[in-house]
Order: sequence, then C-alpha cells, then structure tokens
Amino acid sequence: MPAPVRPAPVRVDVTHLFASDPDSVFEALAEHENLGDVFGASITRVRDGDTSRNGVGSIRRLKIGPLPAFEETVTGAEPGFLITYEISKGSPLTGHWGEQRLLPTGNGGTRLEYRIGFDAALPGVAALVATVLQRRIPQGLSRLVP
Repeated sequence: MPAPVRPAPVRVDVTHLFASDPDSVFEALAEHENLGDVFGASITRVRDGDTSRNGVGSIRRLKIGPLPAFEETVTGAEPGFLITYEISKGSPLTGHWGEQRLLPTGNGGTRLEYRIGFDAALPGVAALVATVLQRRIPQGLSRLVP
C-alpha cells in the first residue's frame, strides 16, 4: 500500500535498498546516535521515548557544522515498518516532518522509502536545504550498517 502523501511545500524523497531485514534496518535507524553519518551531524540524545528508548517521545539534538543545533522528536514508531518524526525546537524550517517507511524485498532485504517535508520563512532556504539533504542522505545511508 502506498504511503499517504503529507502536505509540504518542499519535499525530499529518497529510496535506499538494504541487504538486511526490516527489523534490523528499523533498529539501526531508530537508534539516534547512528544517524550522525546519515545527516552529517553531531547527534545527542535528549530524551528517551515514552515506552521505549527510541520510541514515540524520544528526542535527539542535531548539530550540523556552524549552524545552530535543533531538536527532532519521534512521533511514530512501528518496529520493522515505520518511523516518523518532526523538528520540535530550534530550526529555521517550518512544518518539518520526516517519514521512514520500511518494506521487505523478495530477497530478505529492505527497501527504505524516506520522505521529508518542510518550508522556511526565508525565501530560498527550504530549497537549499532540500538540495543538501537530497545529496547527503543517500550517501549517509550507504554507510549505515544494520
């Protein structure tokens, strides 16, 4: 079943294939500290989730280069299938959401469909961020080893 389309003026869509099964990929993506290479950021765990370490309510702080740090909060976590999050503090982006949907492949691997949507108050910022993410995320995912 296709993922529902969430509104956002600017979107980034990345598809990546992993040799590992969806549960292993989920565990790797859910662990906040593993995402530093994916985003090219320094990541610090701020808060564990409401019912699990990386589940709903968990918060990570990302620091990318000289830019101010910002926080993302996990809003959905279905093991082996789906992670959703949004920027919750400190970003020039508005309406930001992220969705990582995991689908099993016929050979025991996983197809990651990663969608991000956002806007920005300053003209041109959202398009610039989208260009950087569209290039950075596939490179970072290739280094993630579930």
